[in-house]
Amino acid sequence: MNQHSTKIRIVHPPARPLAITPPQILGPFYPVCERPDLAADLARPSDSGAEAQGQLIHVRGRVLDRLGKPVSHARIDIWQANAGGKYRHPSDTNPAPLDPNFKGFARLTTDATGHYSFRTIKPGRYPTAEGDMRPPHIHFDVEGQFDRLVTQLYFAGEAENQTDRWLNAAPHPERLIVTLQEFPSYPETRALGANFDIVLATG
Repeated sequence: MNQHSTKIRIVHPPARPLAITPPQILGPFYPVCERPDLAADLARPSDSGAEAQGQLIHVRGRVLDRLGKPVSHARIDIWQANAGGKYRHPSDTNPAPLDPNFKGFARLTTDATGHYSFRTIKPGRYPTAEGDMRPPHIHFDVEGQFDRLVTQLYFAGEAENQTDRWLNAAPHPERLIVTLQEFPSYPETRALGANFDIVLATG
């Protein structure tokens, strides 16, 4: 090989931008009578010494922009029904009882690397005013520096996922569905966990 030959530098094309997390409706039960709990533990409210009823779950993930960069200090409001499918909201006519140890409304902030996590219980399914049955889901309202996204997290294996009009209206509903599984790092023997990354259009 000629000692004066020039090495060819291979330039890789930029990675394909990440797909934005599909948006969902805000829903009729965004909390209006409760202040969000600022602790990341919905299963044990800060003013209660008892645990909420239901299957304990941990949800964790990152908030990213389309280039894969973490969105630090993003605000995340989360709200959900209790294990019986009842929201703590005056407009919820579901006859299921309220859980005195479950508010179902919290506010989180991502860390410098875009990570968030919270502990809660798996919400129950519930009937709508139109007679449909909504699958278990958790609402997210995510505000970055330049963008806001309202979406919902669903759980794999729920029969109502197949017929839910809001989930199936999403362009890629599979991006909103997580699989609960055991994580050795969680101290509770009966707790399950899932990862849910959220992609905003901009940071």
